[in-house]
Amino acid sequence: MAQIETDYLVVGAGACGMAFVDTLLDETDADIVMIDRRHMAGGHWNDAYPFVRLHQPSAFYGVGSTPLGSGRKDTVGHNAGMFDLASGSEVLAYFDKVMKDRFLPSGRVRFFPMSNYEGDARFTSTLRSETYDVDVRKRIVDGSFLNTTIPSTHTRKFSVADGIACIAPNEAPRRAPHHSKYVILGAGKTAMDAGVWLLERGADPDAITWVMPRASWVFDRAGVQPSEEFFFDVIGRTAAQMEACAGASSIDELFDRLEAAKIVHRIHPDIRPSMFHYAILSRGEAEILRRIKNVVRMGRVSRIEPDRIVLTEGEIEADPDALYIDCTASALAPRDPVPVFQEKLITLQMIRIPQPSFSASLIAYLEANIETDEERNALSAPIPLSDGQYGWVRNNLANMTNQYLWSQNPLLKNWIPESRLDGFMAMTRGVPESETEKLAVLKRMRDAAFPAVENMQRLLKAEPPEIMTA
Repeated sequence: MAQIETDYLVVGAGACGMAFVDTLLDETDADIVMIDRRHMAGGHWNDAYPFVRLHQPSAFYGVGSTPLGSGRKDTVGHNAGMFDLASGSEVLAYFDKVMKDRFLPSGRVRFFPMSNYEGDARFTSTLRSETYDVDVRKRIVDGSFLNTTIPSTHTRKFSVADGIACIAPNEAPRRAPHHSKYVILGAGKTAMDAGVWLLERGADPDAITWVMPRASWVFDRAGVQPSEEFFFDVIGRTAAQMEACAGASSIDELFDRLEAAKIVHRIHPDIRPSMFHYAILSRGEAEILRRIKNVVRMGRVSRIEPDRIVLTEGEIEADPDALYIDCTASALAPRDPVPVFQEKLITLQMIRIPQPSFSASLIAYLEANIETDEERNALSAPIPLSDGQYGWVRNNLANMTNQYLWSQNPLLKNWIPESRLDGFMAMTRGVPESETEKLAVLKRMRDAAFPAVENMQRLLKAEPPEIMTA
């Protein structure tokens, strides 16, 4: 058994692990060992389907030191007029470049790809079958807690009869030309991506069946942009969101107000969504997806047979030659949060949802600059995943609580607006007195903040929580 020592052993070289190490390099002189079971940095992006893109502008993702994407706005397509969305291959190449051009040349990071973590500060190389025992001077950093499950790696929860073509979206470019009918399974962002991909490549909308267990609320991408050019879209909608949270008499009414303010929208206006997983969708994408008319709302898939699809709430006829595209992976499985900082352990979680990169970067800053774990944990309350409207209210309240605590800390108050991964606080700083319309928006936001907190607390007490499903 090989023996090595380091200050920090970081398990996972995905977005969270990379963002944490990037900030730790800036804020400390620590030595760091990173391991990952995949062959290169980038986490689940190594296994992503070829037509995946970020939901959010590239400017909000990655590591703090290194910009991702072109920094330009798209001029064509459903994202026209908004900042670019990196493709999966671009994200993967980006993380590889950060590792090779920044982390390794620092002389303070050693990376062990294709290595399985065994627990107890021990890992094994899958190629050399060599086990390493690590003497960790400071902490183990668990970057795998928010383990992303994607279609190409998840285990199906339904059965498929022999001879049926049921694939992950990764295989769609190769397999789709050999079929004339398609069935999309799932209701989340991957299913939305698959639908847009098929339609933009010429598939007949009437040849597509979409098995959608639940309708989903989605964020409007126009309200998630990183530049002052979008001040009124972003900060104006934030003010409207605060006002909606302050004035709604029920959670349903709150979402009606959010929809009226163009903060959220839905693909099918006549169907009330029950799911909300923070997907971001442009209005153009939603319009494209409305072309699919054969939408099946009979619950989850239980079994696919040559002549029928059996669902939890019924069954439908099926074409044995159809291509089934399995988009049912749950992405981030529900897990109970744990304290971020423990004696010899840091567990990376979202402390601002839905921003994993920013959260991990801020956790590294807290590790480097705040003295005790008690203080660190007070500033990094983890926020669990949401499943629907109730969860969004709970998480928005947690976001606001964390944000308020950060605004009261002199170090964080200055560091966060300078972080490339934040993207929002910088818009609200230093607005000159001559910008009266912007100042009015900021006043609306401030005036509604405390009433929003009080009312969200009341709404959560008045309504039962939803039960998350994997």
